[in-house]
Amino acid sequence: MSLPDLLRDLDHRLLLAINHAHSPTLDALMTFASDRRVWLPFYVGLAGWLVWHFRRGAWRLLPLLGAAVGLADSITSRLFKPLFGRLRPCHALDLAAQLHLPDGCGGQFGFLSSHAANSFALATFLLLVLPASRFRGLKIGVLLWATWLSYSRVYLGAHYPSDVLGGAVVGAVLAAAAAALFRRWSAQVPPSQYLGSGRV
Repeated sequence: MSLPDLLRDLDHRLLLAINHAHSPTLDALMTFASDRRVWLPFYVGLAGWLVWHFRRGAWRLLPLLGAAVGLADSITSRLFKPLFGRLRPCHALDLAAQLHLPDGCGGQFGFLSSHAANSFALATFLLLVLPASRFRGLKIGVLLWATWLSYSRVYLGAHYPSDVLGGAVVGAVLAAAAAALFRRWSAQVPPSQYLGSGRV
């Protein structure tokens, strides 16, 4: 068996193992995690906290964060999915009948996962721009949140593990670039330029 075939087989096996380890409680938790609408209050609250913490610096930080997340979504949804045309597992003829689908199926193509790209863009950006010695709980929390959201996509049969892994890498790379731009700008701005300096 060739290497591509081995990787494809592993992808399918991992998908089925995760999808078949289901229960009513997990169905509810994973469906909740994948619903983008339920996270809107979290995003609004996070944006408000970033404005309070970074003060004037937030007006550079928030557009960069938004750009990272927006590009992650656009690249995965508008470039990779139509370019590769890889069917979601729940649309694949050789897998659909074997899957447990508590949340339906969704769009036709699944490579790469936009959920994973978006969530890891946000989590990676926060991990890199927040002070290294502070907010450890928040950093762990957003990383666990991104992992949970990404795992839910495989659990629900909407994505292969490789879709999620690839999406997470795209999101993390874009976030790292955005965070580098923010740090470069911050290094050139005297602390007096921030309202409430000393918070950053």
